[in-house]
Amino acid sequence: MLLARSEESPQRFYSLSNQLHTEKKVYDEVLQKVQHSSGYITEWLHWFLTCLYRALETTEVTLKKVLQQADFWDKHKETVLNHRQRHMLNKLLDGFDGKLKTSKWAKITKCSPDTALRDIKDLIEKGILQQEEPGGRSTNYDLADY
Repeated sequence: MLLARSEESPQRFYSLSNQLHTEKKVYDEVLQKVQHSSGYITEWLHWFLTCLYRALETTEVTLKKVLQQADFWDKHKETVLNHRQRHMLNKLLDGFDGKLKTSKWAKITKCSPDTALRDIKDLIEKGILQQEEPGGRSTNYDLADY
Protein backbone atom coordinates (compact mmCIF):
# COMPACT_ATOMS: atom_id res chain seq x y z
CA MET A 1 0.00 0.00 0.00
CA LEU A 2 2.83 2.40 0.85
CA LEU A 3 4.54 1.64 -2.47
CA ALA A 4 1.33 2.41 -4.35
CA ARG A 5 0.80 5.66 -2.47
CA SER A 6 4.41 6.76 -2.93
CA GLU A 7 4.04 6.68 -6.72
CA GLU A 8 1.23 9.25 -6.55
CA SER A 9 -0.46 7.63 -9.54
CA PRO A 10 -3.53 5.41 -9.76
CA GLN A 11 -1.97 3.46 -12.66
CA ARG A 12 0.12 0.36 -12.05
CA PHE A 13 2.20 -1.26 -14.74
CA TYR A 14 3.24 -4.12 -12.51
CA SER A 15 1.26 -6.54 -10.39
CA LEU A 16 2.73 -7.27 -7.03
CA SER A 17 -0.41 -9.15 -6.03
CA ASN A 18 0.01 -11.57 -8.95
CA GLN A 19 3.62 -12.18 -7.98
CA LEU A 20 2.64 -12.71 -4.34
CA HIS A 21 0.00 -15.19 -5.49
CA THR A 22 2.60 -17.01 -7.61
CA GLU A 23 4.95 -17.20 -4.65
CA LYS A 24 2.29 -17.76 -1.97
CA LYS A 25 3.90 -20.89 -0.53
CA VAL A 26 7.28 -19.19 -0.06
CA TYR A 27 5.52 -16.07 1.26
CA ASP A 28 3.73 -18.13 3.90
CA GLU A 29 6.95 -19.92 4.88
CA VAL A 30 8.96 -16.72 5.24
CA LEU A 31 6.15 -14.95 7.09
CA GLN A 32 5.70 -17.88 9.49
CA LYS A 33 9.44 -18.02 10.14
CA VAL A 34 9.64 -14.29 10.84
CA GLN A 35 6.53 -14.26 13.04
CA HIS A 36 7.96 -16.99 15.25
CA SER A 37 11.37 -15.40 15.57
CA SER A 38 12.74 -12.62 17.72
CA GLY A 39 11.20 -9.91 15.56
CA TYR A 40 14.09 -9.75 13.12
CA ILE A 41 12.32 -9.06 9.78
CA THR A 42 15.31 -8.64 7.49
CA GLU A 43 14.71 -12.03 5.87
CA TRP A 44 11.09 -11.11 5.07
CA LEU A 45 12.10 -7.68 3.74
CA HIS A 46 14.73 -9.29 1.53
CA TRP A 47 12.17 -11.79 0.22
CA PHE A 48 9.58 -9.03 -0.33
CA LEU A 49 11.95 -6.75 -2.24
CA THR A 50 13.13 -9.69 -4.35
CA CYS A 51 9.50 -10.55 -5.06
CA LEU A 52 8.83 -6.95 -6.08
CA TYR A 53 11.86 -7.09 -8.38
CA ARG A 54 10.53 -10.26 -10.04
CA ALA A 55 7.14 -8.58 -10.51
CA LEU A 56 8.86 -5.67 -12.24
CA GLU A 57 10.89 -8.06 -14.42
CA THR A 58 7.70 -9.88 -15.45
CA THR A 59 6.11 -6.55 -16.33
CA GLU A 60 9.13 -5.57 -18.39
CA VAL A 61 8.82 -8.76 -20.44
CA THR A 62 5.08 -8.18 -20.93
CA LEU A 63 5.55 -4.56 -21.97
CA LYS A 64 8.27 -5.50 -24.47
CA LYS A 65 5.90 -8.03 -26.01
CA VAL A 66 3.07 -5.48 -26.19
CA LEU A 67 5.36 -2.88 -27.77
CA GLN A 68 6.64 -5.42 -30.31
CA GLN A 69 3.06 -6.26 -31.26
CA ALA A 70 2.20 -2.57 -31.56
CA ASP A 71 5.25 -2.04 -33.79
CA PHE A 72 4.25 -5.02 -35.93
CA TRP A 73 0.70 -3.73 -36.45
CA ASP A 74 1.96 -0.20 -37.05
CA LYS A 75 4.33 -1.51 -39.72
CA HIS A 76 1.48 -3.42 -41.37
CA LYS A 77 -1.32 -0.91 -40.89
CA GLU A 78 -1.65 -0.41 -44.65
CA THR A 79 -1.36 -4.13 -45.47
CA VAL A 80 -4.63 -5.63 -46.66
CA LEU A 81 -5.45 -8.66 -44.51
CA ASN A 82 -8.58 -10.75 -44.13
CA HIS A 83 -10.07 -11.64 -40.74
CA ARG A 84 -8.50 -15.13 -40.74
CA GLN A 85 -5.05 -13.67 -41.35
CA ARG A 86 -5.46 -11.08 -38.60
CA HIS A 87 -6.68 -13.76 -36.19
CA MET A 88 -3.75 -16.06 -36.88
CA LEU A 89 -1.18 -13.26 -36.83
CA ASN A 90 -2.44 -12.26 -33.40
CA LYS A 91 -2.07 -15.87 -32.26
CA LEU A 92 1.49 -15.99 -33.59
CA LEU A 93 2.35 -12.67 -31.95
CA ASP A 94 0.93 -13.93 -28.65
CA GLY A 95 3.20 -16.99 -28.78
CA PHE A 96 1.53 -19.71 -30.82
CA ASP A 97 1.89 -23.11 -29.18
CA GLY A 98 3.55 -25.64 -31.45
CA LYS A 99 4.26 -25.45 -35.16
CA LEU A 100 1.96 -23.63 -37.56
CA LYS A 101 0.90 -25.85 -40.43
CA THR A 102 -1.76 -25.36 -43.07
CA SER A 103 -3.96 -27.94 -41.32
CA LYS A 104 -3.78 -26.05 -37.99
CA TRP A 105 -4.57 -22.78 -39.76
CA ALA A 106 -7.63 -24.39 -41.37
CA LYS A 107 -8.82 -25.89 -38.08
CA ILE A 108 -8.36 -22.73 -36.02
CA THR A 109 -9.91 -20.39 -38.58
CA LYS A 110 -12.59 -22.92 -39.59
CA CYS A 111 -11.76 -22.79 -43.28
CA SER A 112 -10.74 -25.32 -45.91
CA PRO A 113 -7.08 -26.38 -46.23
CA ASP A 114 -6.99 -24.73 -49.67
CA THR A 115 -8.18 -21.41 -48.22
CA ALA A 116 -5.64 -21.74 -45.41
CA LEU A 117 -2.85 -22.31 -47.92
CA ARG A 118 -3.95 -19.26 -49.97
CA ASP A 119 -3.96 -17.14 -46.79
CA ILE A 120 -0.48 -18.36 -45.86
CA LYS A 121 0.96 -17.88 -49.35
CA ASP A 122 -0.46 -14.35 -49.42
CA LEU A 123 1.29 -13.56 -46.13
CA ILE A 124 4.55 -15.05 -47.44
CA GLU A 125 4.32 -12.82 -50.52
CA LYS A 126 3.74 -9.82 -48.26
CA GLY A 127 6.85 -10.74 -46.24
CA ILE A 128 4.91 -11.38 -43.04
CA LEU A 129 5.26 -15.17 -42.84
CA GLN A 130 8.12 -17.40 -43.83
CA GLN A 131 8.35 -21.08 -44.51
CA GLU A 132 10.50 -22.80 -41.88
CA GLU A 133 11.51 -25.92 -43.73
CA PRO A 134 10.54 -26.97 -47.21
CA GLY A 135 8.92 -30.34 -46.89
CA GLY A 136 5.61 -30.90 -48.62
CA ARG A 137 2.97 -32.00 -46.13
CA SER A 138 5.12 -31.19 -43.08
CA THR A 139 5.82 -27.59 -43.97
CA ASN A 140 5.83 -25.22 -40.99
CA TYR A 141 5.38 -21.47 -41.05
CA ASP A 142 6.49 -18.74 -38.71
CA LEU A 143 6.55 -14.97 -38.56
CA ALA A 144 9.24 -13.39 -40.68
CA ASP A 145 11.59 -11.13 -38.76
CA TYR A 146 9.90 -7.82 -38.11
